[in-house]
Parts: sequence; structure tokens; C-alpha cells
Amino acid sequence: MEITELTAAERRVREAFPLGEGVDFRRDDDDPADGAGWGLERTLRAEVLRDLLLDGPVRAGRTAGLKVAGARITGRLDLAYGTVGHPVRLRSCHFEEAPQLYGAQVGALVLSDSVLPELTAGSLRADGVVRISRCRIAGPVRLQGARLSGALFADGARLGRPGEVPGEAVLQLSHAEIGTDVWAPGLVAHGEVQLNGSVVRNQVNLDDARLDAPGATALHAEVLTVGTDLHAMRLHCRGRLNLGGVRIPRQLNLAHARLSNPGGQALRVSSGVVGELWLREAAPVEGSVNLRRAQLDLLHVPPEVWPEQVQTDGLAYRVLTPHLPAEQRLPLLEREPGGYLPQPYEQLTTAYRTVGDDAAARTVQLARLRRHRRTLPPYARVWGWLQDAAVGYGFRPMRAAGWLLLLLTAGTLAFALHRPPALKPAEAPEFNPLAYALDLLLPIVDFGQQGAYAPRGWYQWLAYLLTATGWVLATTIAAGVTRSLNRQ
Repeated sequence: MEITELTAAERRVREAFPLGEGVDFRRDDDDPADGAGWGLERTLRAEVLRDLLLDGPVRAGRTAGLKVAGARITGRLDLAYGTVGHPVRLRSCHFEEAPQLYGAQVGALVLSDSVLPELTAGSLRADGVVRISRCRIAGPVRLQGARLSGALFADGARLGRPGEVPGEAVLQLSHAEIGTDVWAPGLVAHGEVQLNGSVVRNQVNLDDARLDAPGATALHAEVLTVGTDLHAMRLHCRGRLNLGGVRIPRQLNLAHARLSNPGGQALRVSSGVVGELWLREAAPVEGSVNLRRAQLDLLHVPPEVWPEQVQTDGLAYRVLTPHLPAEQRLPLLEREPGGYLPQPYEQLTTAYRTVGDDAAARTVQLARLRRHRRTLPPYARVWGWLQDAAVGYGFRPMRAAGWLLLLLTAGTLAFALHRPPALKPAEAPEFNPLAYALDLLLPIVDFGQQGAYAPRGWYQWLAYLLTATGWVLATTIAAGVTRSLNRQ
């Protein structure tokens, strides 16, 4: 294209390009959303910009670059498979057509504060950053398979149209490699955001973001690998937050977040490996949570945050915070939709023992056995109930002492008031009601009283009851103590 064919605005841009200088067409009250009405004095044809980027003039000793602000860009900026060795900065611009950068290689791409119908940049290679900060993009942003040496900035961006159900994800960043961060605090996405299979060398930041995909997947980030943290404090998410199989060595921070997907799954971290999962001061989750087979070092979730259904089979964690009594943690284990599963109880027991709270660990084990008892046939439930009532399955040994003392007192008083007759009065030892009651209660103790005296009437039935109760107590104590020792 000959220079004589350029408009005055285009000539300014062409003259600034080899010097790396910027051209600013903005006015004080500008809004790029109104850019369709901007005049010729600030209108640039996409083909002119393309020619500059692919074959523009350079000047020795200067770094060329396209730096434009506040322009209306007509036509399609098509850089597909092109190599652009200069930075591309088109800030606060209005694009009438979607830029096409599929397979392109650029130094840096900055579109901050611009308005675009959509952006296609799959398999993009960028030696620096890509910025769509505060952009308003009605259609999808396609960055699948992109390789960025720097960060992706999407802070404050508005993607999709409110109230509409898009035909494809509004931010497509699957199977991408990001050299530093995905920096998107304040992002608003009306539709699905995809990060599945991507590698982010540093952190993902979604603080104060709003992801809106009711009844669908709002964030699809399966097998996402992050170098440090995924921060999503104060996140508002309507739809499914799918983080299955993620690798986050430090924090997955959802403090103060609101997760809502009524009737569906609100949060999935199954098979993920995460340093710390935080839901501190978050709103109660609306929808189910799936943590199956996840591996966490620290889990910080107040009990009131959990929804009615939480899948925890295979979940492993080392520390559970805040430290609360076992009675406040146990209701979570009742919310497993698959019914009774022993592993979650064992894991909670281990967590309490890790911090030295053996009393809470025993409470959890007792709850596990009681829950398991409900799954047994009637005859087995009776035996379990006896063990529970007698010694709390071995975790309440003082209960056995209480039963023994109660029965011993009752037997001693009864036989003190009504002395049984001796079988052989001449040979019988002097009657002692306490020793007689002990003879009846304790199977392995013999004070010589039981064989010397024979009660009659209802006292005989009392003797039978004490003997039978003694055997039951002895058996349940032995079973409970054996179980307790085996666990130690």
C-alpha cells in the first residue's frame, strides 16, 4: 500500500511506528463502546495496521512498535500465522471486527480497555504478555494452546453478554502454557471459562471475579497445573467450579467466596493435589461438593459452609482447621451420598491424632462404629448395641466401671436385706453380701460364696441376671479393649 493512500490518522500511526512512539486519539469523555460513531480523524483500517506489523519501516537505533490508543479499527486485523517482531498495543480501541491471530507469533499483545466482538488467538506465541484488562468482549476469547512467556492479564474484563447462554466458552485457555500468571481479579464472565489442561508457572488470580453460568460449568479447570496459588477470594460463581485433578502446591483460596449451583455440583476438587484449601468465611455452598481422592495438606472449612451432600471418600488431609470438637466435624461425614464409608472416619481420626487430640479421635471412632452398626442385620445390631452401652466399643472404659458399680451395689443391697440359705450350713463360710455379689458378677473370681448359698424365688432370678450380665460385661469389655489395642 502506497503512503499516499493513507488517511491523516493512518499517516500519524505510520510515522510513529518506526520510532516506537504512541499515537493517542482519546478525548476526556471517551467510551470505546461508542466507537462506531467516531469519525475519520480517529479511524484506522485493519489492513494498514497489518502491513505495518508484518512489513513496516524500521529505523536504526530505535525499537519499532504499534502503540495506538482511542482508535476505531475497521475491517479484520488478520495476523493468522504471521510473525510480528514488534509489540502490539491497541488500548481503548473499538474493533468493528474480531482480530484474527491464530498461530501468530508476537512480542506482546496489549488490548486493554478496548471493545471487541470476539478474539481468535488460538496457538498464539507471545514473547511477552497478553493484556485484555478491562476489555469488553461480547463473543468468545479463543486462546487454546497459547504459549505465553509472560502473563495473561484479564483483570476487570467483561466477557459475554448478560442473560445470554453462549454457544461456546467465553474464555478458552485450555491446554495453554503461561510463563508467569493468569491475572484476572474482577473478571466478569457470562459463560464458561476454560483452563483445563493448562500450565501456569506462577499463580492464577480470580479475586473478586464473577463467573456466571447457571446450571452449567462456570470454570472448567480439570488437571490445571499451577506453580504456586489459585486465589479466588470473594469469588461469586453461579455454576459448576470444576477443579478435578488440579495440581496447586500452595493455596486454593476461596475465602469469602459464594459458590452456587442448586441441584447440581457446586465444587469439584476430586483427585486434586492441593497444598491448602481455604473456604474461610465463605457463604454456605449451594449445590454438592466432590472431594473424592483429593490430597490436601491443610483443609480450612468451617462446618456451616458445607452443603447437604459432600463426597469425601478417599479424601486425605494432614491438618484440619479451625480446630473444633469432633461433635462439630462429624455431621460432615453423614453427608456422603453413598452412605456409610469407613475411610472418611479414619481420616478424621488421623487428623485429630496428628494434633494430639486423642479424646476427639476416640469420639470419631465411636461414631464410626455406631454408623456402621446401622448397616448391620438386626442380630448384629443387638450385639453392637450391647458393646456400645457397656463400654462404648472400648472407647469409653469408665462406662464399664459404672455398670459394674451399679450392679454390685444393687446385688449387695438385695442380698444384705434377704440372705440366701446355705446349701450346707455346717460347712458354709460366713455370708458376705458384697463378696456374694462379686462372685455372681465376675466370672473369673471365686470368693466361695456362690457355691455355698442358693437364693430362692425372685432372688434366684436376680442371681441369674447378675451372672448373665457379668458375662456380657466381660465379653464386651474384652472385645472393646482388643479393638482399642489393635488400633493403637
